[in-house]
Amino acid sequence: MGNIWSKVLKIGAAVAVLATTILIFFKVKANCAKSVLTDKRGEGFVDTAVKILIAIVIGALVLAGLYLLFNSTILPTLTQRIQDMFNYNGGS
Repeated sequence: MGNIWSKVLKIGAAVAVLATTILIFFKVKANCAKSVLTDKRGEGFVDTAVKILIAIVIGALVLAGLYLLFNSTILPTLTQRIQDMFNYNGGS
């Protein structure tokens, strides 16, 4: 009979340790969730979205400027130089 009670006590002790471990785990997770929810840094989804939109607008303006520069200044000059190079008649 004593052998059964010692097994029951060992199982009970193991269950108590397991329950305590689970309780500590959930308490730590609850504290993490609480700190995230009460954080007042101000970095949120709206701020990030505004930053992305600003980057897209600035990038589009830079690309539009380069497009106008190449089409109006660089490409016509380059085309004329290439045509002059191939129409060269030997210097006379």
